[in-house]
Amino acid sequence: MISGAHVILYSNNAEADRAFFSDVLGFKSVDAGHGWLIFALPPAETAFHPSDANGGHELYFMCDDLRSEIASLEKKNVKCSEIQEARWGSITKMRLPGGGEVGLYQPKHPTALSLK
Repeated sequence: MISGAHVILYSNNAEADRAFFSDVLGFKSVDAGHGWLIFALPPAETAFHPSDANGGHELYFMCDDLRSEIASLEKKNVKCSEIQEARWGSITKMRLPGGGEVGLYQPKHPTALSLK
């Protein structure tokens, strides 16, 4: 039986991005050895979007009030992109210290999180 999911984010500055997840987002972690942190994430769901190429992946954290979450992140000097409105949700991207981005969105659709 599958018991969970393990997400891997590649980074030019993994140490800075680990600090961001710990210090800014407040995610708890375990040390898998030699400072290699593995973070506990909020409950998750996954979706499959059509694409011309396989292999692309994106990570979006979900929230109930996107504007409030952005305001909270701004107090921690986190830069977010402008909010985009989509049929399925309100979306922004957070810039990570290592140069990558992670999405943040407020869904407008029913979520699968309640199925647990």
